[in-house]
Amino acid sequence: MVELLRTNDIALVSAVSALLDEVGIPHQVADQNMSVLEGSILAIQRRILVPDAHLPEARELLADSGWV
Repeated sequence: MVELLRTNDIALVSAVSALLDEVGIPHQVADQNMSVLEGSILAIQRRILVPDAHLPEARELLADSGWV
């Protein structure tokens, strides 16, 4: 698994996760629980991880969406 995106924007994490689900790209949201525990100081960012083989497709999808 490799990192596709790192952000504190909860809405962006949700939207990207839904987009990846829609096209069938497997992914994992890492550090979600840690970012909740640390509160509102935004020190720990959430990461979206995808399998190595899907990284080019996932990056292209994000670029086409205009979100990243």
